[in-house]
Amino acid sequence: MMTDAHIMLVEDNEGDIVLTQEVFKNSGLLYPLSVARDGEEALDFLYKRNKFEKVERPDLILMDINIPKINGKEILASIKNDHELKTIPVIMLTTSSSQDDILDSYKNHANCFITKPLNLEDFVETIGQIKNFWFSIATIVNTKK
Repeated sequence: MMTDAHIMLVEDNEGDIVLTQEVFKNSGLLYPLSVARDGEEALDFLYKRNKFEKVERPDLILMDINIPKINGKEILASIKNDHELKTIPVIMLTTSSSQDDILDSYKNHANCFITKPLNLEDFVETIGQIKNFWFSIATIVNTKK
């Protein structure tokens, strides 16, 4: 079980950002949560460019597909084609349930594809399941070595 994980949320919807932060906090997931609000910002964060030179790389990424500037599928492809980044688990957490989006995500080595539930209770449950699986059951690479 990882005790000091850093999570990155790539999401442009402010309501979803706040909701995710609240659900994490209320479910006892108190790891640092960094937010990138568009694809360009996400890549700058991951490659430690511009204002993100001193950030810590995330241990897990939750990413929406439909975000401005560079979409989530393109970011996923960049991550999984980069020797330094490809071991970071990426969960596509999106409102899309398109078979094309699901297939494209897995072809680009997404670790998981989850369609965001529209119901608040279901969303809370989904975040709880993500927490339980990725931080209690699965073992992820610690990027702080």
